[in-house]
Amino acid sequence: MSARDVYDARGFGGRQGAGKRPAVVVVDFIEGFTNPASALACDADAAVAATRQLLDAARTAAAPVIFTTVCYDDDDLERAAAFIAKAPALATLRPGSPWVEVDARLEPRPDEPVLVKLFASAFFGTHLDEMLRRADCDTVLVTGASTSGCVRATVVDALQYGYRVLVPREGVADRATDAHNGSLLDIDAKYGDVVSIDEAIAAVAAAETRAGRP
Repeated sequence: MSARDVYDARGFGGRQGAGKRPAVVVVDFIEGFTNPASALACDADAAVAATRQLLDAARTAAAPVIFTTVCYDDDDLERAAAFIAKAPALATLRPGSPWVEVDARLEPRPDEPVLVKLFASAFFGTHLDEMLRRADCDTVLVTGASTSGCVRATVVDALQYGYRVLVPREGVADRATDAHNGSLLDIDAKYGDVVSIDEAIAAVAAAETRAGRP
């Protein structure tokens, strides 16, 4: 019996659907994770292109767009030492490094916040929840890298903070295919709706959005 069959038999995989006010959270599509020259790189070109499509739709609909990056100053390296011990290449993400910059293909706008985080979830140690609530958002569309790491952690926290969660499968990337596919399966079964990029764009376009951003 496949994992999908087990989840179906146990009653997992219900649908949340999108609410009235979505936001797009782009998790760590930074040069350190999208540039092949980086030790931390994912095969992210297709996911970046799909995310750009979603951003175009979100910007047209005046839906909030929020980016995250990972960056460690000297104090942060000590604070996050246990996390960095699991992935020592994270220590290359230093202030002033090109690796911490959002991928230029996404063309982040001046009014689109870039939150700095030290750990996996975009919610942990940031003002993301406060920003989303201030913008009256009830739905989070999550793209980024990596699927099995920071994307998954962000999705789990988004659910636990009370948001509906959509993950466009074409908009996320990982370093390992098995980890990517397994994480999408678990996300869809337990934490959010894994959808196509077309479905994600339609959810943004159909939502009752209003002008303004967090």
